[in-house]
Amino acid sequence: MGFLELTLLAVGLSMDAFAVSICKGLAMDRVTLGRAAVVGLWFGGFQGLMPLLGWFLGSRFSSYITAVDHWIAFALLVILGLNMLREAWSGGEDEADASLGVRIMLAMAVATSIDALAVGITFAFLSVDVLPAAAFIALVTFLFSALGVKLGNLCGARFQSKAEALGGLLLILLGVKILLEHLGLF
Repeated sequence: MGFLELTLLAVGLSMDAFAVSICKGLAMDRVTLGRAAVVGLWFGGFQGLMPLLGWFLGSRFSSYITAVDHWIAFALLVILGLNMLREAWSGGEDEADASLGVRIMLAMAVATSIDALAVGITFAFLSVDVLPAAAFIALVTFLFSALGVKLGNLCGARFQSKAEALGGLLLILLGVKILLEHLGLF
């Protein structure tokens, strides 16, 4: 997986956290650099941890399914992308409050990073160097989340569904690219 593909993947994965961060910013009376960094650390940390866990699980089973690994990667990414598109188009708003408490942030961080667990499984099949990839995903998510808090506080809810839709589209396109490369069509 090249740098461009990893960047697109990281941006796509970070869009859920970005959308929730916008909601966090909406709920905050005043956003400080520290509060934005706390949100970024929660979301970025879990977004980096989940691919590592997924890679660990996937690497344990990859020898059994290498003949269909590209189809699994394709299916997981397309399903994740379609789910993000469905959520973006459903019109439902994610509710968030201004609290940065451990219970709330832990639940939100886990919820927004489940898709990164599935991506980590595909990393095992694609022989991706998982540590730098997970660190890069964490960094991108940190930046998008911290920015999302500030944007939410400044601009309101206009960007939430667009961010989720963009993330879903990027994941679908990456899944199609992986399949086409394996089939020798790209």
